[in-house]
This record gives sequence, structure tokens and C-alpha cells, in this order.
Amino acid sequence: MAAQDSVFDLDTLKRVAEEIAKARSLGVEVGIVIGGGNIIRGSELERFGLDRIQADSMGMLATIVNSILLEQMLLSQGIPSVMQSALPIETVAESITLNRTESYFHEGRVVLFAGGTGSPYFTTDTAAALRACEIGADALLKATKVDGVYDRDPVKHSDAIFYSTLTYDDVLEKRLMVMDMAAVSMCRDRGLPIVVFNMKREDELVRVVQGKGNGTLIKE
Repeated sequence: MAAQDSVFDLDTLKRVAEEIAKARSLGVEVGIVIGGGNIIRGSELERFGLDRIQADSMGMLATIVNSILLEQMLLSQGIPSVMQSALPIETVAESITLNRTESYFHEGRVVLFAGGTGSPYFTTDTAAALRACEIGADALLKATKVDGVYDRDPVKHSDAIFYSTLTYDDVLEKRLMVMDMAAVSMCRDRGLPIVVFNMKREDELVRVVQGKGNGTLIKE
């Protein structure tokens, strides 16, 4: 349970770990990039006059904290997992080495990619697209708090229009801010499908993996 002054919702995290386990049981190799916005957002700190590079470094460290917590939650449920970091922090996690990453997938482990891209000025969306391309993923799954992609924020606008399918160019031309534009462009260049889905829906991750989800599919 999340205390009022906590940045973590452990009950939700436990459910997410259980759903990852279910997806893995279907024979899916799972790689995870997790954000750090529940702790801090570098882009917001810049508005207060903080140096952008240092602010982004704080954001990348936040993703490492979240990745450690998710890794431990997975391990506590008997799910073999390992964390790799794009930001060098050897006392906590090994650096990302793709040959080693591949061997972990072959061993059946869930791999958590922490530290964003390891460089400032890039979002975790871009980090997710980069890692998905590097490991030759079949799809990039974007977990959100809404059912998929809308023409505008459905939380603020009750008449927002939902899109069940979109092309990469649709997202870029309409500037649908479900993901960073650089991430969408990278997926387009590699022909990597993106599925945007609601992680708050119980077992939605499993349905998405089975091709039965209710989210938005972005492809060519």
C-alpha cells in the first residue's frame, strides 16, 4: 500500500509484477524500461532554473530506483530478473551490454533497462524505443493510465476521440503526444509496432501480448 507521502504504490507494483509473470509464462521474452516521473521529472526542474543536464541526471537516477524496486518485486515472486543500466553505476547494476542481454533472454530472465539512454535531453520513451530496436523486439508496449491514444487528453476532455489504430505518420503529423516524437520516429524507421494500452486494467498486459488488448496499435 502507498502511504500518502510515498512515491511508490506497492500494491499496484505487485499486480504489475504478477502480470509480467503471466506474460512471461506465455513464452514471451520481456524487457522493461521504466520511467522515474513518480519521483522526479528533469524537465520540470528546468523551469525552476536548474541546469538541464543535472536535472536529467536526477531523472535517470529516479529510473534506477524504480527499476531496483520492480526487480526486487519480480524476484520476490520467483521471477528471474536482472537490471542493466545505461548510466554507469556498477555498485548497483551492471552496464548494458547487448551480448549479455541476449544471453539473459535465452535464460528466461526479465531484463530491466534502467538509466534512460544514459544521456541528457532524451526521454524514457526514446530509451524504450532504442532498447526495443537494439534487442530486435517484435513490438514496443507503452503502458499508460488511459485506454490508448486520443486526439486530446481524455482526462480533461470527455469528448476526446479514441484511436484504435494509427500510422506512425498520423502520430507525428497530428502531434499526438502519447510518446516522444523521437521515439515514434525511431520505431517508424525500424518498422517496430507500438501498442499503447491501459496498465490500470487488470490483465490487460496479458491480453495485449495475446493480441486481444483494447489499446491503440501504431504501425505503418
